[in-house]
Amino acid sequence: MEKIALLFPGQGSQFIGMGRSLYEEYPIAKLTFEEAGDIAQVNIAKLCFEGSLWELNRGENLLPALLTTCVAAFRVYMKEVGIRPHFCAGHSLGEYSALACSGVISFEDAICITQFRGKLMHDNADKDLGSMTILDGIDTRIVGELCKQHSEDNRQVAAISCYNSPTQVAISGNKDVIEKVEMEVLDKEGHITPLMSSAPIHSPLMLEEAEKLCYELSKYRFNMFKWPVISNVTGVPYGKPENTVDLLTLQMVKPVQWTKTLHYLNLLGMTHAIEMGPKNVLNKLTEINLPNVTSLCFGEKADRQSLINLSIAANPDRREEQTIITKCLAIAVATPNFNWNEIEYQEGVVKPYKRIQSLQEEIEKTGKHPTKVQMIEALELLQEIFQTKKLPYHERSQWLQNIIDETGKHYELTDFLINQNISSL
Repeated sequence: MEKIALLFPGQGSQFIGMGRSLYEEYPIAKLTFEEAGDIAQVNIAKLCFEGSLWELNRGENLLPALLTTCVAAFRVYMKEVGIRPHFCAGHSLGEYSALACSGVISFEDAICITQFRGKLMHDNADKDLGSMTILDGIDTRIVGELCKQHSEDNRQVAAISCYNSPTQVAISGNKDVIEKVEMEVLDKEGHITPLMSSAPIHSPLMLEEAEKLCYELSKYRFNMFKWPVISNVTGVPYGKPENTVDLLTLQMVKPVQWTKTLHYLNLLGMTHAIEMGPKNVLNKLTEINLPNVTSLCFGEKADRQSLINLSIAANPDRREEQTIITKCLAIAVATPNFNWNEIEYQEGVVKPYKRIQSLQEEIEKTGKHPTKVQMIEALELLQEIFQTKKLPYHERSQWLQNIIDETGKHYELTDFLINQNISSL
């Protein structure tokens, strides 16, 4: 059986023009960029497509811009391919995209959080005390020894900040120490790629920023996982939504365990790794770490079309299955019942369920897609079923959110979401 993991990239995958093909080809992607711009009070589309690289690379711009591009790719994926992932994982900043697309953080909250985190990074980079660089072609154990050799207690430090593959790591720390390690790596015929204007993220130098981030994160609500998300800090799933604040805080000062993440996914049987980003970055690391796993990038037009074609060939009726009506029918049956009053159950569960069935029959007779009126009626009938079953309120909201997210109806049903006080992806 195939098992799909969606991978979300972080800093280093950005370029001017990222996300443009999604924006121009798919209305849901365009609406995603527009929504992000409204939330961030920045023209995210213009920043990604026409801005200067210097402007895009500013932390408070870069983080929400990358998040938007990844979420737009995910929304197109769910609408056009529609195969639910078994797992999600994001590299560094990409972890926020993974959490948003798993439903743990709403899209609006994710934009606000990444904008705040980006500002913290920008302010730290302005101090010009630390830096970050990528090292290639050298054993990670050697790099670890070099960092220890040149660090001086807690005053001048360098440490591995991302474990990407057996021969690629990123290091972060004080600029002077980083430069010493870089020189030794060059002497050993390794390669270096300094990240310009970058804060020393995923290192102890970000402790003050981590404390500020922790305080900010405590203001937000975190929802149930639609599928597991692997933590950068531990290399295993988050577990509970309540772990989100602690793990995202630790991510600022602890290294990204990407190699461990990939091997954990491999252990769980991952067969396909699909990168939800603007270009092929994480897939290259997947190919290095796990050469037997099929690796694709949804941001690349050729890979995207291949996935869409494969999905349609495997299930030509997929689009009909992925409607609000059919999902309401499935979830009405799947959710548990906590009400054993037979009369109430007949009136509040069986009767509305039969009405949703009749809506589906009407749609099948006409051969048309559900209308907005029909979709809202089905959702309201499902809410009646939830209420009769005495499903906890937060679970009702989460189920409704998941239905709308997975059918790509965020914008078509905006009024319904607002009226029901439900946050979409």
